[in-house]
Amino acid sequence: MKIKVERDKIVQAVKKMEGIELVINDADDAREALDLILRRTELLGGNHYQILKDLTVTALQEYKTSAVDYTIQFVLEFIFADDVTLDRKAGFIKDLQGFFNKL
Repeated sequence: MKIKVERDKIVQAVKKMEGIELVINDADDAREALDLILRRTELLGGNHYQILKDLTVTALQEYKTSAVDYTIQFVLEFIFADDVTLDRKAGFIKDLQGFFNKL
């Protein structure tokens, strides 16, 4: 399962949780920031983080109106443990998207 998250949302989340403003230039930077966010299990409803086996982060530029008007987003691909039900996968993603939408 995959979702998109804007770079600014990730920066805001880390600033809110850790009190530091990160500069995120690429997928590796975004992965480190997301690791900080995901380790705060109370934000994701308790034990959600344990069902996640791995996370792949890919950078994506979306152009709004021209080549100079774009946003950097990251595609997050969640790789869950083999025994995780579809409902739990969806619940994890819903909680994470809800967290980012509140920022």
